[in-house]
Amino acid sequence: MNRQIQDKAPIMDALNQFKRMRVVPFDVPGHKRGKGNRELTDFLGEKCMSVDVNSMKPLDNLCHPVSVIREAEQLAADAFGAEYAFFMVNGTTSAVQTMVLTACKKGDKIILPRNVHRSVINALILGGAIPIYVNPEMDHRLGIALGMSIAAVKKAMEENPDAKAVLVNNPTYYGICSNLKEITKLAHEHNIMVLVDEAHGTHFYFGEDMPISAMAAGADMTSVSMHKSGGSLTQSSFLLVGKRMNPGYVRQIINLTQTTSGSYLLLSSLDISRKNLALHGKQIFAHVRELAKYARAEINQIGDYYAYCREIINGDTVYDFDVTKLSINTLDVGLAGIEVYDILRDEYDIQVEFGDIGNILAYISVGDRKQDVERLIGALSEVRRRYKREKTGMLRHEYINPEVAVAPQKAFYADKVSIPLEQSVGYICSEFVMCYPPGIPILAPGEKITKEIMEYICYAKQKGCFLTGPEDMQIQHLNVLK
Repeated sequence: MNRQIQDKAPIMDALNQFKRMRVVPFDVPGHKRGKGNRELTDFLGEKCMSVDVNSMKPLDNLCHPVSVIREAEQLAADAFGAEYAFFMVNGTTSAVQTMVLTACKKGDKIILPRNVHRSVINALILGGAIPIYVNPEMDHRLGIALGMSIAAVKKAMEENPDAKAVLVNNPTYYGICSNLKEITKLAHEHNIMVLVDEAHGTHFYFGEDMPISAMAAGADMTSVSMHKSGGSLTQSSFLLVGKRMNPGYVRQIINLTQTTSGSYLLLSSLDISRKNLALHGKQIFAHVRELAKYARAEINQIGDYYAYCREIINGDTVYDFDVTKLSINTLDVGLAGIEVYDILRDEYDIQVEFGDIGNILAYISVGDRKQDVERLIGALSEVRRRYKREKTGMLRHEYINPEVAVAPQKAFYADKVSIPLEQSVGYICSEFVMCYPPGIPILAPGEKITKEIMEYICYAKQKGCFLTGPEDMQIQHLNVLK
């Protein structure tokens, strides 16, 4: 990274210059710099509304950037150590889908762990690629899926020499990292592209004592949720591309699904946040790392909770761990993670990122302070004192290996019938069922519904997990293949 050029923010500078020009708008958006919607302007502020503008010559065009957006892309590529960088305003979902649609055409095989975000499987439905799942191993104490073992990835590549790509989570929602560098080496030896979902790994590029980033590992493409740990606005992300890819073709794929009306609020937030991390990221993430370390130590002293870290590294399926993640196992308190999540929100006004069957994740990032962490620690201590119970009858894990019977695209568009959830065992599902967040499907289109999966869905509903995906919003019926 060239720090001498990283103090620029060309999109922000162009917007400031545009405001000074006092242009009379006879274009969209129709609120005309906020004058047409006073209530919205009062809510969001005149500064915000004044830069909610349309693409025009001084501001460039996201679909075909040639000036300020192009310069901002070059700065982002330099900051992240990529060959090219693309500004994404449809969320990291669109970046993930671009990777899969770039690498795979209809009928092509892609090797991936089953504990992927639903955006990956959505891309398989859109493009018709065929998943070759590497089912992750489980940590049965924590009840979480781990990374991909090198042996399992190698076996999948040898059994599927025609595979076009392998996709890796770096890290998982819980902070687990696979051996990305070795997987990349293996894949390139087999002439297979490496795609990485780094939705939760922005800080790997700027912090010290972090797991290796996708670009440093030699991956071909990676999606980076700048809005998660990087400080930009929600829905803004980067797609990073390595030397082996054709950036012109990648942009064509992006333009298949990304809006033609890119928000300059999102674009400028990416530009400014990249500048901030490039100049100050090392100090920012040192602070985040220390906050997480302090929180883990204090929470582990409460008793029964287990805030885990690098001690779970095993050199393979947990090759490394993201030390900024505050993942907390709650099972020994006798509470499901989602129950602790609900208590913290409803009784202590604390909003953690998610709760599943056995864990909660408290997301610590650039905007957190020590007093906020102290409040969380105190609340968890009180929750244990007030609500601790026997853990008899609790499910211990959130991941069940699926039985894939039909390709996702074929199952999603097939003739289907709706049946009661309790009667669905043995049928092939044609839709998603997932807890959100983290958005990892319990069931995806084309997978067989087993008794274990049906019982898990019922248990998750009973515990209060926020289940999404099916047409039936109450999750009482599932669509299955006829």
